[in-house]
Amino acid sequence: MHKQAFSLRVSSPGRICLFGEHQDYLDLEVIASAISLRFYVEGCPHPGSEFHISLPDTNEEDSFVPGSELPYLKPRDYLRSAVNILLRLGARFRQGWEITMHGEIPINAGTSSSSAMVVAWTRFLLEACGRLDLAPTPEAVAELAHRAEVLEFREPGGMMDHYTSALGGTVWIQFAGGLKITRLPSPPGTFVLGDSLEKKDTTGTLGSVRERVTRGLEILRRENPGLNLATASEQEILNLSRNLPPEISKPLHGAVLNRMLTAEGLKIFQAPVFDPVKFGRLLTEQQTVLRELVGISTPKIDRLLEAALQNGALGGKVNGSGGGGCMFVYAPEDPEAVARAIEQAGGRPYIIRPDSGLTVEKS
Repeated sequence: MHKQAFSLRVSSPGRICLFGEHQDYLDLEVIASAISLRFYVEGCPHPGSEFHISLPDTNEEDSFVPGSELPYLKPRDYLRSAVNILLRLGARFRQGWEITMHGEIPINAGTSSSSAMVVAWTRFLLEACGRLDLAPTPEAVAELAHRAEVLEFREPGGMMDHYTSALGGTVWIQFAGGLKITRLPSPPGTFVLGDSLEKKDTTGTLGSVRERVTRGLEILRRENPGLNLATASEQEILNLSRNLPPEISKPLHGAVLNRMLTAEGLKIFQAPVFDPVKFGRLLTEQQTVLRELVGISTPKIDRLLEAALQNGALGGKVNGSGGGGCMFVYAPEDPEAVARAIEQAGGRPYIIRPDSGLTVEKS
């Protein structure tokens, strides 16, 4: 399908996590930005009731009639799960569609390609069935997308990706005590995203870190029932966890440090004047925590970051679940030189900026 041939096009952006990596599923705060790499769902209605879907980026296709709940044909069958979620809410599809899905976001690389797809697809489906009342706001679309991608398949992911992609810009998301999303001014200038081209296991990495932190908290709360990861000091966690094995005590310590770095990062966004140097320094401090305590960086990602920092970037970190995938750096000056350095170090660079959220076009 050529771009000019659609009657409905929905797009949503990927994202980078500025502060709070591996924090959202612990109900800790995060600060994230949507980025100028997007995923597109384009379609034209046709007679009949069948949906024909083409995904040229992955050489996949699917066809179904969404008249009743669809069987899942593979693990994490997100296209069908989003349809099923809406059917359960009372949506009905009265015509067929020819649909093409394609994206600019690196796939399975930590920049939320799957969540951006599910967010855009969910909004497309709402338009296709005329039931925008089921999710009248970007936040509501994000909630449905999270249900379709994570809850439906009992995966370990959090909600940061869906809300950032749906809302766009830079957002501060608080989970404890009820969801609260605050828009922040986006960092000025450019970032450079670097795909390490190392394959990663998103659900495995997320599940491992989450399990270890959750297990550590369960152990500590047996004798300290009031322990709260959102308020515990670094020294308190160090004292309480000193007898735990390192594979549990380290990510616990990392969660507290990342929470503290997120609070420091928030101050930068709330200050009258944005401090780019301090912002970059905090990104790099977080990378140290993610590498040394959480254990989600890789030697190649470390090399890409070092090459970028030596060529003008102000700071950066691994992005997403880790164990491969992408890193990013803040490079408001001469991002082209930083991109070249990342490429020479073996990565695939993308010069990016903060971007808007869900977008709907009709023709």
